[in-house]
Amino acid sequence: MSTNANSGYGIPTHQIIGPSPSPRRGRNYLAPFASSFMGAVFMAACIMLWSVAAMARTAPESFADLAEEFSPAVVNISSTQVIEGVAGGPEPFQFPPGSPFEEFFREFRKRQKPDQPRRGMSLGSGFIIDPEGYIVTNNHVIAEAEEITVILQDNTDLKAKIIGRDAKTDLALLKVEAKKKLSAIKWGDSDAARVGDWVMAIGNPFGLGGSVTAGIISARARDIHSGPYDDYIQTDASINRGNSGGPLFNMGGKVIGINTAIFSPSGGSVGIGFAIPSALAQTVIAQLREFGQTRRGWLGVRIQGVTEEIAESFGLDEPKGALIARVNEGEPAEKAGLMAGDVILSFDGKEVSNVRRLQRIVAETPIDKTVKITVWRDEEKKTFDVSVGRLEEFEKTAEAAPGKPGTGKTAKKMTLDSVGLSLSVLVPELRERFELSNEVEGVIVVGVEEQGFASERGMRAGDLIVEVNQVPVVTPEEVKAKIKELVSKKRKTVLFLVERSGDRRFISVPLVEE
Repeated sequence: MSTNANSGYGIPTHQIIGPSPSPRRGRNYLAPFASSFMGAVFMAACIMLWSVAAMARTAPESFADLAEEFSPAVVNISSTQVIEGVAGGPEPFQFPPGSPFEEFFREFRKRQKPDQPRRGMSLGSGFIIDPEGYIVTNNHVIAEAEEITVILQDNTDLKAKIIGRDAKTDLALLKVEAKKKLSAIKWGDSDAARVGDWVMAIGNPFGLGGSVTAGIISARARDIHSGPYDDYIQTDASINRGNSGGPLFNMGGKVIGINTAIFSPSGGSVGIGFAIPSALAQTVIAQLREFGQTRRGWLGVRIQGVTEEIAESFGLDEPKGALIARVNEGEPAEKAGLMAGDVILSFDGKEVSNVRRLQRIVAETPIDKTVKITVWRDEEKKTFDVSVGRLEEFEKTAEAAPGKPGTGKTAKKMTLDSVGLSLSVLVPELRERFELSNEVEGVIVVGVEEQGFASERGMRAGDLIVEVNQVPVVTPEEVKAKIKELVSKKRKTVLFLVERSGDRRFISVPLVEE
């Protein structure tokens, strides 16, 4: 990750950027980054994007009426944090090793007191969703804040308290107590928004106060690797530092997004901004308001994507769905009868096109709701009824099971040239060497041919082959026999279920006749 030394803000050029320093309150200070994302994506304490209604066909003559009507419901958010002092700092002068000046200045700096803790201030944006004072913003805008002040359009300052926050979606809900009913705005339907629709954003860029900008929806369902539920709306509206948490409007004046991040090599707007869709935000905010925390659905499975090779191995017409690599013991999926190797095709009547879609659908499902899940198993569709659990409860109680001592077996090795693997029976010495518990069974990989197909697909020594084409194996002979059977049937690939560091995933490896 590189840093733009000339930015003036110390902004890492390939990160999500943090809130804007406030020119209104004391000295300018750049708040710490909330988190680091992939590529040149910057977390902006962003002004809200403006979005056009899905039915709009032409550019509006003016955005003035919308801006005038809804600006009073958009707020500036000022948060203060205590910045810990640091002892010392860079040496002001460099002297040759052993120089008397080096020793003198070292002793001098030792007697210096460390910097004292100081208060930093940053600004972001938010919007009122209820006249009683409920305000939506980004979690990174108020992260680690000791004090939060909401500034209304008429410059009224109100102290805010946090009702709830969610780091996974970068959303937070605040509450202020006002002496009057506040202007509020309503949620819109982000699912109805289309690429090319006009949008409008209002926010607080660089702490300048309420600013209006406009653009179009450039793309939908963007994954910028900021969290497990990424489904961003991309817009070319001008989004900058200080905009985070602001609303993105359609042309009907409804909020269809919360401006959250920008893609930029410099930290400024280059016309690529990202907003959390209202369809996701509404669910999270409603839970934060009712419970003070999220209540996400949970199946109790580890899943992975379906590649073309995996689809062929399972007899699927095309790569789609989410492949179950592991089913957690005692969790909803196991109780319903789901198994490793099942490919989830639909959940609660909704088609599952990929892993990300399944994660979002499950997370948004009410706890204890019984849903129908259709899977692909043994080259046919099967349907199961599953009672959805709660993710947060699993996260609190999940613990790694301790390993047990192994039993004495003699190692038995075998090399399979067809896939480029050297295999062995799982003996105690190998369990200890590769830190495998006594509960797991399979065939251990002790060598991988450097130029072989298995190496190309990411297999390595220490991988535990649990299944071959969904058939459990415990000896190298069983692996060899299964591969020989596949070759005789003219299959092009073999599907291994591999355990590594406690996680399981399917790996498809091309076959070569020996």
